[in-house]
Amino acid sequence: MKKALIVIDIQNDYFANGKFPLWNAENTLINVEKAIEKANVNNIPVILVQHIADNSSPFFNEGTEGVEIHPRILKAAPNAKKVTKTFADSFHKTNLEEVLSQLGVEEILVCGMMTHNCVVFTAISKAAEKYSVKLLSDCSTTVSEPMHIIALQGVATRIELLNYNEAI
Repeated sequence: MKKALIVIDIQNDYFANGKFPLWNAENTLINVEKAIEKANVNNIPVILVQHIADNSSPFFNEGTEGVEIHPRILKAAPNAKKVTKTFADSFHKTNLEEVLSQLGVEEILVCGMMTHNCVVFTAISKAAEKYSVKLLSDCSTTVSEPMHIIALQGVATRIELLNYNEAI
């Protein structure tokens, strides 16, 4: 089964000097870098998803440094396909499904920021139902550890939760 690693919203605003820093962001970044490295070694395509908000949002505003994908992710995945979104679900009104189809993907490995929002909504998207979906719990984070755990427990009845070492 051909896999793809979907890395969602690892953007500057979610880190220490950003407008909305998340719990465990640095450790999550390190794990995502390792997952990308393993994906590259195993010829698994990497897709970077970037959220661009409208001007009413307090972060991810177009033209700001905060909206940019973290430079360490760009360095780890220089040949990754990029998808831009404006909704929590990375499939909604984007070309993600088209990119996956072109790559012949049957299984998606979903990770990123924020677990309880964009990561989960992408993993349980109606459009994701045709794929085998795995959520990389050690490559995702959100506003707090309890919120991360609650989100993972909530989605565990619908999709498989794995660590990146198990999935890639």
